Amino acid sequence: MLRFFLIGFLATAVLAVGVAAAIGSWAWYVLLVILVALLVVGVYDVIQTRHSILRNYPVLGHMRYLLESLRPELQQYFIERNYDGRPYDRDVRTMIYERAKGINGELSFGTERDVEAVGYEYLVHSIAPVPQPAEPPRVLIGGPDCTRPYSMALLNVSAMSFGALSANALRALNRGAALGGFAHDTGEGGLTPYHLDGGGDLVWEIGSGYFGTRTGDGHFDPARFKDRVAHERIKAVSIKLSQGAKPGLGGVLPAAKVTPEIAEFRGVPVHEKCVSPAAHSAFSTPRELIRFIAGLRELSDGKPIGFKLCVGSRVEVLALCKAMLAERSTPDFIIIDGAEGGTAAAPLEYEDHIGLPLTDGLMIMHNALVGAGLRDRIKLGASGKIALGNDIVKRLIQGADFTMAARAMMMAVGCIQAQRCHTNECPVGVATQDPRRARALDVADKSERVFHYQRATTMQAAQIMASLGVSEIAQLTPHLLRKRISPTEQRSYAELYEWLTPNQLLEEPPATWVLDWVAADPDSFRPQFAGLDR
Repeated sequence: MLRFFLIGFLATAVLAVGVAAAIGSWAWYVLLVILVALLVVGVYDVIQTRHSILRNYPVLGHMRYLLESLRPELQQYFIERNYDGRPYDRDVRTMIYERAKGINGELSFGTERDVEAVGYEYLVHSIAPVPQPAEPPRVLIGGPDCTRPYSMALLNVSAMSFGALSANALRALNRGAALGGFAHDTGEGGLTPYHLDGGGDLVWEIGSGYFGTRTGDGHFDPARFKDRVAHERIKAVSIKLSQGAKPGLGGVLPAAKVTPEIAEFRGVPVHEKCVSPAAHSAFSTPRELIRFIAGLRELSDGKPIGFKLCVGSRVEVLALCKAMLAERSTPDFIIIDGAEGGTAAAPLEYEDHIGLPLTDGLMIMHNALVGAGLRDRIKLGASGKIALGNDIVKRLIQGADFTMAARAMMMAVGCIQAQRCHTNECPVGVATQDPRRARALDVADKSERVFHYQRATTMQAAQIMASLGVSEIAQLTPHLLRKRISPTEQRSYAELYEWLTPNQLLEEPPATWVLDWVAADPDSFRPQFAGLDR
């Protein structure tokens, strides 16, 4: 490993130069002092626990912090880039890192955004703000068929599997969740001891590979599910239908990351690329999915059961609503994953050209449930590039009840977005299965950072709500979020978008929805447009 080679090299150099200084001229002592200083710095870097990159790259890692002290443009270009190749907003990065470190400061010199640009969105503050609550609001997850509801925080850890992340990263996330009282989604890679290590509340995600609850031939195993879901730390179960990074494809874990340990947890061959099927084998129609959800709720002794998807077709969403009505059964929650979200590796064509953005997907699902008279039975989660308090409040206005974050949580745990996740060579030990790299991530320190980040961000969301004159989530309305649509005009979300009223689809569907509503079939995910005038 580089760190040991560098320390060994410096130690050897100190010894050699020391001998030369003893028998040579005084000039050797200058070099000796420099080498001794570098050796001391290197040894300290390896044993300290605060900075993962210095533990893996002693001495050399300080170049990163040097760049951070230079112009923001250099920092933005050389250090931290988004997974989709586009730089993350500098202010957002700064706030995530500072909040994770327990620094809740403000930025100087005002906004760097062009507030007059078309597309600029802003929240409408009140002349008479209300007092900020002592604690951020929470939401109770559990419909009428759920006997063990769960109190969900405003911001939680989104789905990231063991395999995608290291054991130490998962430990830190789970301990942070335990400290802050928020939920940690396991990702589709199965339930592992590292998810259970910190005592945090878990949302157990089950994907099309059914990892951790599968038969020998890869199908869903009810007996294994019933045994595992009984664990006290599992508070809810989420069925993954699709994800924002690559909707329509199953999860992929590169062969380099499929270690013997991961292969054992997932029940797959070691050192072979692990690809989940694109579709589930346990159900193939909306009605079958709703029945599957009801079955899982019974097997789990009444825990909340829901599903996650990136919305593509409004007809499919309406088909799900019709299936719920036909079966007289609903999921307890639905998580909408935006196409802009996702920390997973994915083909570029899928990242950039398939799936709806979070705003559109969330508002379609919210309005479909309202129009079908189902919204009061189901809680909605939002996942996709949620990082700060304003993101949370905007999603609540657009129809969500709670939010999930993956990328921001990774940054809180130490990710520098080196974009080496798929290579197993993460420089800070977050997205790797190399134990030599993963050891750099100090669980105790990073769990505190996860806790501080989530706490500060949810408190900021509560403060923003108070500034809008709102004391409860239910008081947030589309009038409080506005968008500039031209150089001279801006409008609220209430004006820009269509908002259905309760039972409207059942009584008299609006002209803009009627064809999709008629084409939706509870017994098929395929639109039934035959005979309809499109």
